[in-house]
Amino acid sequence: MVTINRPDAHNALTPDGWKFLGDSFQRAVNDPDILVVIITGTGDKAFCSGADLKMTVPRLLGEQRDEQLESSINHAMMKFNPITKPIIAAINGYCLAGGTELLQATDIRIAADHAVFGLPEPRWSIMAAGGSLARLVRQIPYCRAMEILLTGRQLTAAEAEKAGLINKVVPLDSLMEEVNRYANLIIQNGPIAVQSTKKAVVSLQNLPLEDAFKVEWEFAQEALRSWDAKEGIRAFNEKRVPRFKGE
Repeated sequence: MVTINRPDAHNALTPDGWKFLGDSFQRAVNDPDILVVIITGTGDKAFCSGADLKMTVPRLLGEQRDEQLESSINHAMMKFNPITKPIIAAINGYCLAGGTELLQATDIRIAADHAVFGLPEPRWSIMAAGGSLARLVRQIPYCRAMEILLTGRQLTAAEAEKAGLINKVVPLDSLMEEVNRYANLIIQNGPIAVQSTKKAVVSLQNLPLEDAFKVEWEFAQEALRSWDAKEGIRAFNEKRVPRFKGE
């Protein structure tokens, strides 16, 4: 589990925090024992309220731009380094600005019923450029995305669910139970098939449909040729639970 730990600042991310996130995701990629990543925030008030503006904006917009910080943010937001491990977000409160942008890099999103979402950047005459300008219109209907991007207003958890930004809303005391339920459903599946599926979806989503159909089968080959696929078929025929090895 990856936990953003600045509850006194609504889990706003410092420059070190961005690096921590990016490094945490990279460790998940490199560790074969990690099958699902869960990300949340400390406490019950905030998932992530975005960047700590006092600490990050001067370094990004100064006369000499901090390229290392920009790289850390891009890495944490998985802009150019999407990971193949499934990521589940447990949204336990405020999910604003960079928090909502980070959310868009996750795969399954479960929110407590008091969670709040939004991209308030335009209110301060800045832009939500942590991935939202590219991702949001690809993930939810255009008019919903533009409403969030242009108005800067906050959405309740119920509104975010209706817009398709999140999967499900649950009471706070049921949040981690529901997140773990989803994680366990994924863990029971063949890890090669799960990770190849995510890799394919991320790679194919920007291709024309006909081209995507042609390439789709190539991604499936890795899973079909694996020991796990043979075990899965054996288990199906023998009416038992498969015992996957990730091989």
